[in-house]
Amino acid sequence: MGAMPASTADGTMTTWITICETCRLNGWVPGDISTTDGERLAALVEAAAQGTDVRTRRHPCLMGCSQGCNVAIQAEGKMAYTLGRLDPDSATAAAIVAYARHHATSDSGVVPWRDWPERIKAHFVTRHPPLPR
Repeated sequence: MGAMPASTADGTMTTWITICETCRLNGWVPGDISTTDGERLAALVEAAAQGTDVRTRRHPCLMGCSQGCNVAIQAEGKMAYTLGRLDPDSATAAAIVAYARHHATSDSGVVPWRDWPERIKAHFVTRHPPLPR
């Protein structure tokens, strides 16, 4: 038997932001920097998510290497999204968390376009329907 899925205080399923910690933007040369672009983005997203209703986790390689930096936004029973071509900066991290918070309050995980932060509107790569129960 597996672990129970995380839920929020009101009983809804927790939205998770999974950040690829191995992403490297074009032009990254090993030895140039001590951390990957993905690690930089992960630290910024983790900081932006502190005190919110969304959770974060790092994962090595989301297999979107040609579109790094990448994150996935997911919750059990909801539409899931992959975002790519993201800059590892604080404005992008704040936009990712803002979108994830909208995802968390949506019953289906579908967030109306008008609620998408401008900083991430052109960065959606894929969406995945929830698995059947």
